[in-house]
This record gives sequence, structure tokens and C-alpha cells, in this order.
Amino acid sequence: MGAMTTDRDTEFRIFMAAVWPRLLRTAYLLAGDQHAAEDLAQSAFERAYAAWGRVSRADDPLAYVRRILVNQHARSHRRRPPELLVTAVPESAIPEDGFARSDQRSALLSALAALPPRQRTAVVLRHWEDLSDSQAAAAMGCSVGAVRSQAAKGIARLREVAQLKELQEVGRVGGAV
Repeated sequence: MGAMTTDRDTEFRIFMAAVWPRLLRTAYLLAGDQHAAEDLAQSAFERAYAAWGRVSRADDPLAYVRRILVNQHARSHRRRPPELLVTAVPESAIPEDGFARSDQRSALLSALAALPPRQRTAVVLRHWEDLSDSQAAAAMGCSVGAVRSQAAKGIARLREVAQLKELQEVGRVGGAV
């Protein structure tokens, strides 16, 4: 029994190490705060470990854990008072990656944080995680049509943010877009 537990633990550690950065980035984009993102990702991995037998047998274990993450995030918003849903994204909390180095990061992340939770989730899964409509629907636990609708509404709201409009116009003038 001890060897079986060790193999299971090792398999889980390898999986977690491989997918942690990606799920942490998704959690950050959903939560809008580095500490909340780490808590969200850790909570998702706790649940995944508890159900590791089912998770490891799934066709796509990453999708399974992503679904746990999205569900955890949705549950946390149901319990919070509405005034806590939208927070500013501090510059120091932005994870360092190619996206974080762009000039648009602060404006884009602030605008993303201002979206309602379902729209933000749909936009993050479709456009940052590059999931198909059906994969995003599976992660969100809703229909493909709902994902399309929420993502379209979210993108439309992002297009209306003044700072993003200015950045887009500057990009067109400079020929970068």
C-alpha cells in the first residue's frame, strides 16, 4: 500500500509541476490578484489530489483541473459582496511573462478585472488559454452558446474602455496593429 501511495504522489507532483504555471496564470487572470490566484490554484490542486484517481484517468487531466479552478472561482464570487468583485490590479502583482512586458498590460488587466465574473472567465478561457468554445463551455459548465455570448459581451466591453481604445489607435498609427 505504501508503494502505491508513493507512486500516486509522484505522479501527482509531476503533473502539478508541469501545469502549475499555466493554471496559476489562468487563476491570476480570473482573480485579478496574485495572492488570490495562488490560493485559487492551490485550492484547485487540493481538490484534484483528493480525486487524483479520477483526474489521472480523465482524457485530459489539465481540462479536469481547469474545470475545478473555474468552479472554485465561481463559488468564491457567489460568497463575496458585490463591491469586492472589481479591484485594481497593482503593477507589482502582474506575473512576469511576455504579456506582462507589453505596454498595454496595466490597462488591459484593469479592464479585464472590471468585467463581470462570467464574462471575464469566458474571455480568459477563449482568448488567453486559447480554448475552443466547447472546451471553454466544459470548463465553465455551461453551453457553447453561453460561452460565445459571454465572450462577445466581454470583448465588446473591453473595446469600449477608453485606455484600450487609445492604445489601439496608437498601434494603428504606428503600424503595429
